[in-house]
Amino acid sequence: MIEPLEPPASHVLSAAEGWLELGNPAEAEAELAGLDPEWASHPAVLELNWQIKAHTGQWETCLTLAEQLVALHPDLSSGYIHRSYALHELQRTVEARDVLLPALELFPDEEILRYNLACYECRLGNLPGARQWLGKIFRRKDAITWRRAAQSDPDLASLWPELKEL
Repeated sequence: MIEPLEPPASHVLSAAEGWLELGNPAEAEAELAGLDPEWASHPAVLELNWQIKAHTGQWETCLTLAEQLVALHPDLSSGYIHRSYALHELQRTVEARDVLLPALELFPDEEILRYNLACYECRLGNLPGARQWLGKIFRRKDAITWRRAAQSDPDLASLWPELKEL
């Protein structure tokens, strides 16, 4: 079980989240800098730090943070998802796909894993593989949400004309 953040750490995290929601990652980062170092490896702190760095395109740092999240909290899917996404943004899409595949066994109900795998396969030119991943998602009860996302996702642009048939 993950220890909840206690005040004042929880207040600092909330303030940082607020700044990021307002589109000000610099202020969000400044808030997190004031956090007691004992909380630096807490999953909520690592997660928010990843989001701040992603907002500013610092993908190498994002990769490091995601790897810490996976190592320290392997029971959370977000670390695996963030690690692969950072790799993809670093133009290491084959690696992004390869490190995300094993996460399916750990988190079989996380549809975002299949969606991201579809994106990676599409970017790699493996359209049949991308179709397979999307087909699995589109057969689920929340398919409309995933279809909407896919219709505007540039990673899936090669499949836009045929999304309705999948």
